[in-house]
Amino acid sequence: MPRIASVSFAVCRVPLDKVTSFSTRTVTAREYCLVKVVSDDGAEGIGFCYGGHKAARIVAVAIEDLLAPLLIGQDSLEVERLWEVMYRAALLHGRAGSVMRAISILDNAIWDLNAKSAGLPLYRYLGAAAKDTVPAYASGGYYVEGKTNEGLAAELAGYVAQGFDAVKVKVGQGDPRSEGERLRVAREAIGPDVLLMLDANNAWSDLPTALAYMRAYEPSNPYWIEEPFSPDDIENHARLARLTPVPVATGEIEAGRWRFKELMDKGGAQILQLDACVCGGISEFRRIAATADSYGVTLSPHWFHDLHVHLVAAFPNARYVEFFPDDQVLNFRRLVDRQLEFKDGRLILPTAPGLGFGFDEEAVSGYGGAWATIAT
Repeated sequence: MPRIASVSFAVCRVPLDKVTSFSTRTVTAREYCLVKVVSDDGAEGIGFCYGGHKAARIVAVAIEDLLAPLLIGQDSLEVERLWEVMYRAALLHGRAGSVMRAISILDNAIWDLNAKSAGLPLYRYLGAAAKDTVPAYASGGYYVEGKTNEGLAAELAGYVAQGFDAVKVKVGQGDPRSEGERLRVAREAIGPDVLLMLDANNAWSDLPTALAYMRAYEPSNPYWIEEPFSPDDIENHARLARLTPVPVATGEIEAGRWRFKELMDKGGAQILQLDACVCGGISEFRRIAATADSYGVTLSPHWFHDLHVHLVAAFPNARYVEFFPDDQVLNFRRLVDRQLEFKDGRLILPTAPGLGFGFDEEAVSGYGGAWATIAT
């Protein structure tokens, strides 16, 4: 019976090579919190999350002061009970945000540890609804200084040339007319048959504004509109979903099965983009995925393709992995020792036990990561 002997954690700050913008914010660097959970038989599981462009130390404090001590000496196979212990301990500190991210990465590390102990890739340990490969979309189309519509078109055409039949672009920074033209150029570059996802990153605060943009986007036949409003504004998500033919997708910074159920009860999302590093870990992801399936709602998880490739392969109502072909935006890629392979727009499932990769310790150290350990 493997017992958890130690929990280590570190925070890394990784600058972006180019300042990158969304509709509502600009990012110059990303901070990641990393963990290792080691059992008394020497097996090691890893977890990680995005801690924002600053203050990821908040996540680390929750791990160090609140959660990790609860795990030491516990049976790692009792992962559902350990989730409940952590969640209850965190009730007064935050059932979402940084504290839930801390729960998420510890839970994910325990799942990774258990899959490694079983000698199975994580997706097979979870049940394997797919095998060999899973579909992915190329995520890009960010606002970068000097990037023209023609530059965007070349970027998207490059993804299609690599075999991707679905791509995503950022929207919402310009006015409806200029944004409509930007989307027209994008659609022309990728052709009529490639899916075009749109990500507004919480750009709008009222329904009339959102509808003005959607009327400009609709001629380009988008596959979805992502995060049109604040994640707390579920009512407007539902209203927009009733007034545009474009499916509404959201959930990437949502946490807990209860909020996701409210979102689906109100018709605020036809596609859930839950993130296992945010929503409560793999344990909570499983519960949300099962509930979504009963609503006829599909999943296309947000970010961290190294983890979500396993979850898309494990759940029958999961459709796409969000894949970043380079390290310019998801620069977490620089902190790991192995990259996912893809062919014809599909990600090849890892065959090594667990997640199938580890941290690149030299890179972790180079980006300021200093491991601290809590042990028996």
